Amino acid sequence: MRSLALVLVSALAGAGCGDHLGGGATDAATLDGPGAVIDAGPVDGPPGDGRSPLVEARPYELYVPTGYHAGTPTPLVLMLHGYSANATLQEIYFQFEPGAEAHGFLYARANGTVDGVGNHFWNATDACCNLGHSTVDDVAYLRAVIDDVAARYTVDPKRVFVVGHSNGGFMSHRLACDLADKVAAVVSFAGATYADPGQCNPSQPVSVLEIHGTADLVIGYNGGRVVGADAAYPAATTTASIWRSKNGCTGTANGGRLNLIADVIGDETRTERGTGGGAGGAVELMTMVGGGHVSPLVQPDFRDAVWGFFAAHPRP
Repeated sequence: MRSLALVLVSALAGAGCGDHLGGGATDAATLDGPGAVIDAGPVDGPPGDGRSPLVEARPYELYVPTGYHAGTPTPLVLMLHGYSANATLQEIYFQFEPGAEAHGFLYARANGTVDGVGNHFWNATDACCNLGHSTVDDVAYLRAVIDDVAARYTVDPKRVFVVGHSNGGFMSHRLACDLADKVAAVVSFAGATYADPGQCNPSQPVSVLEIHGTADLVIGYNGGRVVGADAAYPAATTTASIWRSKNGCTGTANGGRLNLIADVIGDETRTERGTGGGAGGAVELMTMVGGGHVSPLVQPDFRDAVWGFFAAHPRP
């Protein structure tokens, strides 16, 4: 699988990307304007202070908007990077921090572990991208991250959301399957759910948005198989169909069109929505006609589309 980190670096070269964010506390000015708060999270706390050992071993970064008020239930968005990328590169590409500031949500970003060839990955589905057959439990880790943020800030339990790209998109689907008690909605950009619907058994409905480009040569819109993976992944249309079935949708309806990527002229993204489902189980597919795996995003339109889906779909 081609290194997403290299693709992102190539796509963002010369774009004024800002400084690299390593582990630990980070100056907010490196990625956003004055007044923003970057909290390095549990690395600031002493060992044995009641936090999960999973989080102590793998600190995450948390963006706290300046409008946050303790005691006021606040949405949480967790972002998951793609294979071989990291939270820093993914934020430079997604640019969600300004959205967190504008819309007032807590924004956590974490890193997967490193595989045998030196790439960060998430142990998501059997199709992507635990190529070294690691035993790492990223579901448990990301549950611990959500719980850690909620222990330190006033997180609205009905508005916990996950967004991921590529391998992070696969992991978003995995969390919808396995952390339905925690997560209200997920957005996957260039990911997919399990090809076998029987491997995903959410305890309650989760709203799902899949965003995918028809010209994606890394994770194909029509499905495929990552070299070295244990299984194939389904087409974007099949991913949406699987979730509509799980969430009790009985039909589909066409939504509007959007301009979310800069390398295709016009409103290239068409939306299809599931209909007839129950509360808390919306399903949408946004098809970027002509869009690739790392197409340049039109901002703030892309992040506003993601946040708009989240904002419209809290847990009932």
